[in-house]
Amino acid sequence: MNKSVKVMCFSIVVNLTLSVIKIIVGFFGNSGALIADGVHSLSDFGTDFFAIAGTFFSNKPADENHPYGHGNIEYLTSIGISIGVIIVGISIIYEAIVRKAVIPSIIVILVTIFTIIAKYLLASFILKKGKEYNNHILIASAKESNMDVISSIVVLISSILIQFSNQVPVLKYSDKVSMFVIGIFIVIVGISILKENISLILGQQVDDEEMKCEIESILLKHNKVHGVMSFILIKFGPHYKFSCTLRMEENLSLKEAHKITEELEEKIKEYNHDINYINIHMEPEQNTTL
Repeated sequence: MNKSVKVMCFSIVVNLTLSVIKIIVGFFGNSGALIADGVHSLSDFGTDFFAIAGTFFSNKPADENHPYGHGNIEYLTSIGISIGVIIVGISIIYEAIVRKAVIPSIIVILVTIFTIIAKYLLASFILKKGKEYNNHILIASAKESNMDVISSIVVLISSILIQFSNQVPVLKYSDKVSMFVIGIFIVIVGISILKENISLILGQQVDDEEMKCEIESILLKHNKVHGVMSFILIKFGPHYKFSCTLRMEENLSLKEAHKITEELEEKIKEYNHDINYINIHMEPEQNTTL
């Protein structure tokens, strides 16, 4: 089983457990905010399935119709996740507006503290693995899970404040307000994930300066390469596409230039095995001396 899929399977189990706990306790504890938070966790459970499917298909090898593989499925899946997140956020905002104000039970506070700790640990784990595997689906899922941590903190604050509603009557609306805030937060995260992955699917340059400098260093170490005229590194799902134009000695034969290109491609792949699609263009260095 793919490592990323294993992470998502673990996430599914945790999210399903937390969502069931939140919804049940929210229902019996009269907390609309905790129910909304539980629905949010349930949406995590649903998006994890999309994430597993996206990870599986994005790792399919190249074929005749898709010479660069199926990496963009990773971004399409993340876009689907973001749309689902936005829909959940809007539905929670609507429910916050129409719901009647009620005072939740003390048990809501205890359960919320537990879910905050559990969800924080889960989000940190997924984000760590997402960066380790360079998987945007996991990173998107981790961001959405971090949003769940924030929404649970909002629930905790509102649950504490509403206990003082007898002394300060306006605090009886804390539960409704927290539901509204949770909905806004969820929509913001959904839009953020959507924008990021649309940019990636359109061919956004990788912003990892350390990686770009290392590749450029590999190119310039060759004594026949006198400069790098263009440099393009694009993330393509679990892989990278790299193209560049090199300035080389003008008296090189075609055979020599081809051999140098193959050597450079091999060294780049040795540096990072995920750089699978490499295109190196060569231009002769112009001799300006008279």
